[in-house]
Formats: sequence, structure tokens, C-alpha cells
Amino acid sequence: MTKQSIFGRISQLAKANINALLDSAEDPQKMMDQMVRDYNDNIAEAEQAIAQTIGNLRMLEDDYREDEQAVSEWSNKALAASNKADEFRATGQSDDAAKFDNLAKVAIQRQIQAESEMKTAEPTINSQREIVDKLKTGLNQMKEKRTELAGKRDELIARSKAAHAQNQVNEAVKAVNIMDPSSEIGRFEEKVRREEARVRGAAELASSSLDAQFESLEDLGEQTEVEARLAALKSKQAGAIEGSAPARRLTSDGV
Repeated sequence: MTKQSIFGRISQLAKANINALLDSAEDPQKMMDQMVRDYNDNIAEAEQAIAQTIGNLRMLEDDYREDEQAVSEWSNKALAASNKADEFRATGQSDDAAKFDNLAKVAIQRQIQAESEMKTAEPTINSQREIVDKLKTGLNQMKEKRTELAGKRDELIARSKAAHAQNQVNEAVKAVNIMDPSSEIGRFEEKVRREEARVRGAAELASSSLDAQFESLEDLGEQTEVEARLAALKSKQAGAIEGSAPARRLTSDGV
């Protein structure tokens, strides 16, 4: 009954749907670690049960081999006693012959008993062998599932960490969206534009003032040239007048 219960547990665990168990996990990593521990515990328990079953099977097999050896030995003893009885019977020693015939019969009875024990043990041994094979198969399946479960655990932990990191990124992005940095950038851009406009205005103003100064200089230069030419013209005219006066006097005196 105990062996069948252990085997049933092994079969049930070996056929367990790991993915279905993962879907209901509140804390996947802790659950997976606990499942691995449970598998290890059940594997250890199964190994003990299988070891005991194998031990019982080996005892039955040892007994069977002993009975098999006993059959052979009693057969030889029966034959030896029968031959001895024939020898005594050939020499007329009937009492000794009868004695060895009885010994041959006892040996044959022991042989029959050993054969009966072998025949009785055979079904039990065969059954135990089948159970041991099934238990070993179930144990191997459990170990394969444990390996698969360990791999699933590592994969799930990695996925959980990745999801956690992604969630942190999402929360950060969400916080940035709440702060609305675009409005801050817009205000800063507007401030820069105003500063640029002020600089352009100052430059334009400075350029306008400089042009005005150059224009005034040009006007002053032109006025100066006008006045210089006017002065030269007056000087020339004055010279011409002075030159013509002595000639008139010379003419007048000559007359």
C-alpha cells in the first residue's frame, strides 16, 4: 500500500502542469523555489522507497537462487542415494539398499519443496521487478521535471526582473509626462527668442545710429567742401578785381 502510494505521488508530480501552477503564483520566485524544494523532498522520499523496494526484490531473488541451488543439490543427493541403494541391492544387502532408497526419497522431497518455493516466489519477484521498473521510470520523470522546473524558475526570475525594470522605466516616463517638460522647454525657448530679438534690436539700433553718424559726417564734409569752394571762388574773384585796377590806372595815366 505504501509503495503504491509513493508511486502514485511520483506519477502525479511527474505529470504536473508547471505552466498552470505558474499562472496562479502570487510571488513566482518564492513559489518556484518552494516547488523545487518540494520536488527535492519528494525525490529523496521516493529514492528511499525505491531503495527499500529494490532491497526487498534482491532478497527475494537471493532466496530464489538459494532454492534453485537447493533443487540442484537435493537432486544430486537423491541420485547419489539411489545409486548407493542399487549398489547395496546388487550385493544382496537389502537393508542398506532400503536405507539409501529412503534417503533418496527424502532428498527428492526436499527437491520438490525447493521447487515449490521457487514456483511460489516467481510471481512475486516478477511483480516486484515491474514495480521497481515503474518506480525508477517515475523517479527519472521527476528528476527531468525538476530540471525543467529549475530552468523555468531561472527564466521566470529573469523575466520578473526585466518586467520590474521596465515598470520602473514606465513609472519614470509617467512622472516626466506629469511634469510636462515640453511646457518648460517652450517657455525657455520663448525666453531665448526674446533675448535673441533684443540682441537683434540692439544691433539694429546700433547700426542705425552709426549710419546716422556717417551720414552726418558726409553732410559735414559736403558743407565744408562747399564752403571751401565758395571761399576759393571769392578769393579768385578778389584777385581778379585787384589785377584789373592797376591796369585801369595805367591806362588813365598814359592818356
